Amino acid sequence: MFTGLIEATGKVVNLERSSKLCRLRINSPLAQSDLKLGESIAVNGVCLTLISWDRSSFTADVSSETLEVSTLGKLRSGSLVNLERALRLCDRIGGHIVSGHVDAIGQLQSRISEGEAQRLEFSLPAEISRYVTPKGSITIDGISLTVNQVTEGSFFVMIIPHTLEMTTLKNMQVGGSVNLESDILARYVERLANPGSETARNETGISLEFLAKNGFM
Repeated sequence: MFTGLIEATGKVVNLERSSKLCRLRINSPLAQSDLKLGESIAVNGVCLTLISWDRSSFTADVSSETLEVSTLGKLRSGSLVNLERALRLCDRIGGHIVSGHVDAIGQLQSRISEGEAQRLEFSLPAEISRYVTPKGSITIDGISLTVNQVTEGSFFVMIIPHTLEMTTLKNMQVGGSVNLESDILARYVERLANPGSETARNETGISLEFLAKNGFM
């Protein structure tokens, strides 16, 4: 589990591909911290398992399924990636609860400077559109961000200078692909309120009508 607050960026230094696996080695200052074998690290928002490390880099395996459903399959030597170690129970949750499981891939459609900040527009895949709402949270390449506006087929986020400087969004070009993870709490609410799930509705008393009546819709 993660929070979407990027700790560092790293550079891909090697990719070893086989028919069903990709071994990814990333140069990063995180390699100098107290890493442990088997711990989780989010790479561009994808939860990966640490299998080895030295003083300058760490290595993780990426399954064929993960390569297919995320942008990790497009990484090359020299690619920059966002990195975050797993949440500790004693940490503050400065972003939101992030699982590291990619829901869809989006594309950067436009970027407009507004003072020192930038307003970015990303495509909104149909499979997650119902979970994306103004003032809600979304994860873009592992970065916890607040949705400012939602339109038909796209959504907007405002990126402050600090986030631009500390993440890969700084150099992303229009047309670039990103990993998207919707707010996991929205998914649980949908599951509990789904009219097609009699068990969930009967056990909790939560329904779409209940949520609307109490100001959640």
